Amino acid sequence: MQIQLNGEPRELASDTSILQLLEQLDLVGRRVAVELNLDIVPRSAHATTILQPGDRVEVVHAIGGG
Repeated sequence: MQIQLNGEPRELASDTSILQLLEQLDLVGRRVAVELNLDIVPRSAHATTILQPGDRVEVVHAIGGG
């Protein structure tokens, strides 16, 4: 299936969860915010939120500085 990830098309397997997407992006365990179709998805729902064809996903991760 195809989704939009940070404004770019991305092909994923059917029944991919947000957690699985974050695993593919090597972002598990990092401080990230995930927006799905303009709604923030809480970290507690990443494993159970299954992506659908055409979904728009934005992933933002914090970068430390000083």
